[in-house]
Amino acid sequence: MKRIAILLLIAFGAACCGFAQQGPDLSAIDKSADPCQDFYQYACGGWMKAHPIPADESRWGRFNELNQRNQTILRGILEDAAKNQNRSETDQKIGAFYQSCMDEAKIEQLGTSPLQEEMDRIAKVDTPAALLDEIARLQERQINVFFRFSPSPDLKDARMMIADLDQGGLGLPERDYYFRDDPKSVELRKQYVGTIAKTFELAGVAKDEAAKKAATVMSIETDLAKASLDVTTRRDPQKLFHQMPVAEVAKLSPNFDFESFFKQVNAPSLQKINVSVPDFVKAFSALVAARSMGDLRDYLAWHYLHASSPLLTKAFVDTNFDFYGRALFGQKEMKPRWRRCVAATDDELGEALGKKYVEKTFGEQGKQRTLEMVHEIEQEMGKDLESISWMTPATKKQALVKLHAVANKIGYPDKWRDYSALEIRDGDYFGNTYRANEFEYRRELNKMGKPVDRSEWEMTPPTVNAYYEPTQNNINFPAGILQPPFYSNQADDAVNYGAIGAVVGHELTHAFDDEGRQFDADGNLKDWWQKQDEERFNSLAECTVNEYGSFSPVTGVELNGKLTLGENTADNGGVRLAYMALMDDLAKKSIPVSEKTEGYTEAQQFFLGYAQDWCENETPEMSRFMAQNDPHSPGRFRVDGVVKNMPEFSQAFGCKAGDKMYVAKGRGCRVW
Repeated sequence: MKRIAILLLIAFGAACCGFAQQGPDLSAIDKSADPCQDFYQYACGGWMKAHPIPADESRWGRFNELNQRNQTILRGILEDAAKNQNRSETDQKIGAFYQSCMDEAKIEQLGTSPLQEEMDRIAKVDTPAALLDEIARLQERQINVFFRFSPSPDLKDARMMIADLDQGGLGLPERDYYFRDDPKSVELRKQYVGTIAKTFELAGVAKDEAAKKAATVMSIETDLAKASLDVTTRRDPQKLFHQMPVAEVAKLSPNFDFESFFKQVNAPSLQKINVSVPDFVKAFSALVAARSMGDLRDYLAWHYLHASSPLLTKAFVDTNFDFYGRALFGQKEMKPRWRRCVAATDDELGEALGKKYVEKTFGEQGKQRTLEMVHEIEQEMGKDLESISWMTPATKKQALVKLHAVANKIGYPDKWRDYSALEIRDGDYFGNTYRANEFEYRRELNKMGKPVDRSEWEMTPPTVNAYYEPTQNNINFPAGILQPPFYSNQADDAVNYGAIGAVVGHELTHAFDDEGRQFDADGNLKDWWQKQDEERFNSLAECTVNEYGSFSPVTGVELNGKLTLGENTADNGGVRLAYMALMDDLAKKSIPVSEKTEGYTEAQQFFLGYAQDWCENETPEMSRFMAQNDPHSPGRFRVDGVVKNMPEFSQAFGCKAGDKMYVAKGRGCRVW
């Protein structure tokens, strides 16, 4: 089971502004605010005022600006590939896929005809064998009805891949959406059921019958949700580790033959499997026995229609957006077609498109500069581990072993993915997408029982993000994020350390957060801590849980301090490491910390560089969604929550006792 701790859960797009300043972005600063009372407002108030949320967005921030720039570059690549008559095989695939997505006239002309073959198959499901066959068929198309079946590193032998059977099959974001009783949650469920009914109607079902089918789907999903783990519980890898011989799965699921399912999807021969949530498998088996075939057909049909809606006519696309964009996130308008098609191409042919992107935007010089900063931050982490007083020598020794084993992946893969077996046809967006899904499903299943390919990336090169992979003990920085405002040759070193340096430190700290610390240097789920050190870690982490749990991003909703603990730990530790690296760099260059650029000292520039990464506006709906689902805190609290724990900030800005951002030396929440 891959537990990727990423910098952002969701990346949304948008436009850009000038980043060629020497010091921090002065236009972003709100001089009317007091940095010691509300540093986020001071650092970002000007930016937030000048950058309202566009109608086709639900969230608008600095990540979004860069993502939009990257999408514009990708659009140029794809349009050139679509027009080129003497194109390479790669250009043919990415160009034809993009163009088929852009051909709205052809999509409208086809109407619901692309759905018909599969809908007819679903309508004929009337026996357990036929049900198994259809579930397998949809799973092969990456429609995770009822459950998820995928490869995962063996948590006790992280060099090998095994099969993983996990909960799934929900149409709402996660299990608690089915049970919260506040008015907003109740209304969302009503809107969701309405969306199911309307989608059935678009597929040709009479209105009254569509309403009945929607109620059935909601009932089945609610039963699945009851047996599912919530997002907070799923952060603990121990709760998701239940390895067993494949034959043992039959005891959990007497009413659904998983061994036959594995054969039906052509999985490699399996000796053992990890069942992430055994109680979910039991509940699924009971549900299959209790429900009529008609009910199960309705459920399968909805999930097929839902997965297919973005590939169909405007009526389907609009209905899907009305709930998944407008109701859930507060997005007023849909993104332009070209942006949706760029994102779809990146999703299905990410490394083919990414290779072209890297050729245009990212060279060895950028890779080397980033690697140098990574090594600096790693050195600071080593010093930090050596100096902490709460950890015993035995645990500290193992922590250093793990740190020195961290691998660094910068920019893009050393070996690009081979898409030659994937057929992409002109004018067939629906077929292209499902053929790409089947290609990827087969590629993933073929990993089972084989060594882990640690050179593989979980993000495409244009992605504006970064991640730490605990089962591989590596940190990964796609080329997409290694650009302004996160790194700029024109920016002062202090700004770069605050921006990209804090990102590097963030990902490195994930190796030692409440989740990452449970994995050893080789990526195995293994307890390498002395008991007293574990207890001390948990005590220190509880301070962070309580601090962030008191933050409220939107009226009536508070952050979940346990859900966000890993990311908050990484934010606090990452900024501290980057600050230490800056201080060492200044000392080597004999630059005083008090030296000013554009009116700000080196230390002040550092904190502004960090804060301005997180300038953002978001709709109330998005704020609510993120607080309930995202392990990351909102930008405001990623900034103010960190600086309130750093005496270095108070010193840099002259904050005094009684100021909201003030913290005395030796106080504040700190793990690393």
